[in-house]
This record gives sequence, structure tokens and C-alpha cells, in this order.
Amino acid sequence: MSGLPTETDGGPALGRFADNLKRIPRRFLETMFRGGRPDSDRGRSNFVFQNVFLHLHSVRTHRWSLKWSTTWGLGMITLGSFLVTVVTGVLLMFYYKPYPDVAYQSIKDIHFVVPTGHFLRNIHRWAANIMVVGVLLHMARVFFTASYRKPREFNWVIGMLLLPVTLGLSFTGYLLPWDQLAYWAITIGANIAQSPREVTDALGITQQFDPGGLQKLILLGSDEVGEEALIRFYLLHVLILPLVLCFLVAVHFWRVRKDGGLARPADVDVRLPPPERRTFPVFTEAPAKTYSLAAVVKSRTPAVGNPPENTVPSMPHLFYAEAAVFMLTIFLCVLLSLFIDAPLKEIANPLVPENPAKAPWYFLGLQELVAHSAFMGGIGIPMITLLGLALIPYLDREKAGTGLWFGGSGGGRLVAMSAAYGLAAVLVVEAVAIRFGWLQQWWPGCPQLLIILLNPGTVLTVLYGIWSVWVVKRFDSTRAGALGLFACFMAGFIVLTVVGTWFRGPNWEFYWSPSQWPGH
Repeated sequence: MSGLPTETDGGPALGRFADNLKRIPRRFLETMFRGGRPDSDRGRSNFVFQNVFLHLHSVRTHRWSLKWSTTWGLGMITLGSFLVTVVTGVLLMFYYKPYPDVAYQSIKDIHFVVPTGHFLRNIHRWAANIMVVGVLLHMARVFFTASYRKPREFNWVIGMLLLPVTLGLSFTGYLLPWDQLAYWAITIGANIAQSPREVTDALGITQQFDPGGLQKLILLGSDEVGEEALIRFYLLHVLILPLVLCFLVAVHFWRVRKDGGLARPADVDVRLPPPERRTFPVFTEAPAKTYSLAAVVKSRTPAVGNPPENTVPSMPHLFYAEAAVFMLTIFLCVLLSLFIDAPLKEIANPLVPENPAKAPWYFLGLQELVAHSAFMGGIGIPMITLLGLALIPYLDREKAGTGLWFGGSGGGRLVAMSAAYGLAAVLVVEAVAIRFGWLQQWWPGCPQLLIILLNPGTVLTVLYGIWSVWVVKRFDSTRAGALGLFACFMAGFIVLTVVGTWFRGPNWEFYWSPSQWPGH
């Protein structure tokens, strides 16, 4: 017995060690994916269940949700662009210094000295812009397909919260370069935050009640844009708002799963063509046991009572689609970054105002309204709009058209009519304001409260509201009124943004072309 090899003998132990060394890559993958290879229903289910990054997905996805025309990948484009901004932002943080005396120089170093720094900054800026566009289009897609209806009402509210957080995340990054463009854009934002003083001054109560001054102080940390403002914007941009956004996105994704996935028409099974051959069937393994009905389950959970027919495993169908959209988003960010640079003007100078000083493009529509009333254009009308959008799921209790583009009473024809009406209304109001001025020019001594209550923004809101009421009566449908109002506001937002971007020059005067701007 003493001559036989044991576990402590050198030969076999070294052999086993060498064999284990060779098996490390395979064993590593096996321990990473605890459910084994996803080549069966159980394996594909475990692939989702047991992955911390993927468990927010449902195990199976309806084929309707995988159609490009259902979502156009807008939600994934938004998430993908956010991930790109996070990665590039972390890399930029290695070189950026958030102090006024060195912030601008650090941006110049990134732009001209740091290897690939110029390229990374371009990608970061374009990803941020794509994210803003993606959020706006995603919100419009959810609305136009009536995907906010029961049981998805609360998730629509979460989406409404994601919109201002996304805009705030982009806006706080606007100050960090500390150039003229950033400094005066933030100055405009700070003045809008202070705009409630229009109301308190008109009422003569500013000394006792000054919410506008408090908002500006919280935003800037002082009475003007300076070191305190830069530090606060930096912390908001790199820490606070990203954490808030990640939390809301996690809840948003989780609710998509818990609310039964993406909204689908009632007759979805009739609308879908037969599955392709390469699609995994509903069940790929014959059951080893049979079961009798033990109980009838009652629940408000959407998953209860939903059959698995016309669904496919999320792994690989959904994940392949998400990966494709994510790669497309990266490609778009890189392509735009190769041809269009992130702007960088002269270092910020509080003594030399930028003229015209313009906010970021997504706020230029509001800036066009702010020119007449900072409070209504910058705070009043946006708050009314967001509140109205958040309440829509609780006012529209209809079922017809859920999950279909422009579904419900009126359909696409109503949306086209409403967009035309909204376009005509905003063009007329803008033409009058540009050509003849407004109350301030007609009546120099006009009371401030009247200016606040009667300005182009409030006039447009009333006109759009009248149209919505007429549509509700015409079609006898709350959904029709919501469609009409949303289409009107989209048309107004686009026109006001275009005017503020391309047709406003020095002193916020209207010019058909920058070539008509007065010389210095």
C-alpha cells in the first residue's frame, strides 16, 4: 500500500494543477453564468433571472414589442447615450478642474493637449444631445401609442420625472467649460430661476416672501455666477443628478416588466404574422411531468392570465435587438463627433455680455417666451405643461387604440389637423409679436401682472386649450382631446425652438439671417 500514489504525491497533484489551470477560462464562464449555456427555456430564463444587470427584463418578450415600428428603439437609444456620457464623462474628469481660474484652461488642455481628449469631449457632448432628443421622442412615442394607460399610469409619471432630470443633467454640464457661451447661458437660467420676483414685486411682497431669490441662491450659491455656482453645477452634473437618474431609470425599467411589458393592441395576435423559422418556439423542451389545475389565481398583476403564445425568450431575441440599437447609438455619436466639434469660445468674462446670449437649444423655445415674461415663459407654462402631461393617464380611461400609433378617436388625421392648427397658431402669434411688439410696446405703463397673464406664451396655451376642448366635444373622447393638445404643443415647441435658434440676433431682435446682424 505504501507504494501507491496518494493525493499528496507530487506527480498527480501537479498534473491536476496543470489540468485545472487549463480549465480556468471555461470554469470562469461557468461560474459567471450560473445557469449554464442558454440553450434551453430553463437556461435562457436563468440567464435573465440570475444576472444583476439583466433581471429587470422579463424572461419572455412578446413579438409585437420586438417590431421596430413599435418603439423605434428610442428607449434604448436614450439609455445607450446616457451610458456613453457616463463613460466619456468619467474619462474627462481625470483632467477637468472645477475652479473658475483653471476650468477653462483644463478644457483647452483636454481639447488640444490630452491624447484623444478633443474626440472624447465631442462624443460626450453629442451623446448628451442625443439623450435629450431620445427622451423627447420616446415620450412622444409612448403618448402617441397610448402606452400610458392602465396599468402603466405610474410609469408614465416616472417618465415625466426623467424628462426634467435629463434636461438638468445636460444643462448643468453647460457651465463647466467656463467660456462666454456657458457663462451667459447659465446667467439666463439663473434669471429664470429668479423670475417669481415678477409676481412678488407686482404684489409688493418680495421683502416678506421671495421664492425667486431663494431659487437663484440655491442654484448659484450667491447672487451671481461664480466659483460657488461652478462647484454646485459640477456636483449636480457628476454625482447628484446621475444618481437620481439611475434610480428613476431602474424603477422605470422594473415597472415596464411588472406592468406586463410594452403596451399591445387587444387584437395583437391577429396583427402579427407567423413567426420566422429562426425564432425559438414557445417551448423547446417536452415537459417531464404533467400537472392538474390546483387553483384559480386572482391578481391585478398583468402577467396573470397572459398566455405565452407569440412570445419569445428575451435571450437572445431582445438582447440582440438592444445590442444593435446600442451599437447604432455609439456609431452615431462617433460619426457626429468626427465632423462637428463641441463649441469653445473665449474665457468667461462677466464684464463683456454675450450678445445674443442663448440658452442650450432645448431651452431656446422657452427663451423665446421668456423674452415677454420670464416667469410664465420659464416656470409657469412649463409647470402647467408637465402637470397636464402627468395627469393624462388618469384622465384618459378609454381602451380603444392602446398600443397603436395615433390610436383612439380621430387617429392620425386628428393629429395632422392638430399639428396644422398648432403650427398656424404659433406662427400668427409670433408674427404679431415680432412685427408689432406686445403689451410693453403698446402700453408702456402696463401693469406687470397683466404682462404676466397676457403674453404670447399664455395666449398660445389658451388657444391650444380651446382647440383641445373643441376636439373632445367633436369626437366625444378624452383621448382625442389629449392627442390634439399634445400635437399642438409639439408644433409650438418646434417653431419656437427654430425661431430662437436661427432667427434671433443681438438684443434678441428678429433677423432672417446672421448676415443682417448689425456690425460692432
